[in-house]
Amino acid sequence: MPEPPIGRIDVHSHILPGIDDGCPTLEESLACARRMVEAGYTHSFCTPHIWPNLPENTVEQIVLRTARLQEAFDQAGIPLRLIPGGELNLQPGIVHTPPEQLPTYGMTRRYCLFDIWVDRLPPFFYAVVEWLQSLGLKVILAHPERMRAVQDHPELIDDFTRAGLLLQGNLQCLSDPPHAHTRRIAERLLKDGHYFLLGSDLHNLAGLPARLKGLQEAIRVVGQEQVWNLTRENPALLVKGTFSRPG
Repeated sequence: MPEPPIGRIDVHSHILPGIDDGCPTLEESLACARRMVEAGYTHSFCTPHIWPNLPENTVEQIVLRTARLQEAFDQAGIPLRLIPGGELNLQPGIVHTPPEQLPTYGMTRRYCLFDIWVDRLPPFFYAVVEWLQSLGLKVILAHPERMRAVQDHPELIDDFTRAGLLLQGNLQCLSDPPHAHTRRIAERLLKDGHYFLLGSDLHNLAGLPARLKGLQEAIRVVGQEQVWNLTRENPALLVKGTFSRPG
């Protein structure tokens, strides 16, 4: 299938079927992909969870499964190009992982994505981040607006910035009820220009409408140009040489 023109690029997606808590079947992955294409997405990073209880989610397996899903998309005539990646769960034991076994965006060892679910930052947080950075990685924190620690202490965002962390916001949080902590923090980070990326964090077809609604809410809050930067221009930086700019 010819390469499609580059539109929006999803940087956080659990579209690989049967590999984590994302799409359970190939049919659901296909249905989600069609909806993403309808919403203007042409590329998607596959970022399955890297958890201790998911030992098969290795660099090799993610690359293989991404290629297989791409073949299925091509056969179904779905013009969504897939790129392998992963979503690390930040734990102290990560520092014992051989660098070549750390899933990164495009498996190029340039940018990596991680999440952490805590009410307060654990003592190992910055030490592990610094270890990842010592490998030459630019480290991206997924959905900080969903962390209770950030909701209770928004000033942590400034600490993250000083530590060299980049931030990825979840589109779904921008469609949460206006009073929700996630919505308030996400809108604040968006307006203040703290996000480097916005991703869908797609998991299944049922949850996709709320995520696409969040895309429209983001545009309403800060405008088309800024959201384009967060869903196309900055995502295109994640894999050097993967994307070419139109002439």
